[in-house]
Amino acid sequence: MTSTPRRQLILLIAAVLVVDGVFVAAYFGGGIWDGSNTGKVVFTVVWTLATLVIVLGGMSRIRAARNRPK
Repeated sequence: MTSTPRRQLILLIAAVLVVDGVFVAAYFGGGIWDGSNTGKVVFTVVWTLATLVIVLGGMSRIRAARNRPK
């Protein structure tokens, strides 16, 4: 089964939503919102890096699917 760019885009969006959901839940559930400023900055950096890894991987898969011969 070949993967279409549209399918890869949907998977990318879903992955970003899942990562964001996990981090939002951790932010409020873990009490990070009530923590120190340094802790909030570290959390934000980790969240941004996790999102970046997901997006770069997804964009690579979309590009590969677009360049695949039909």
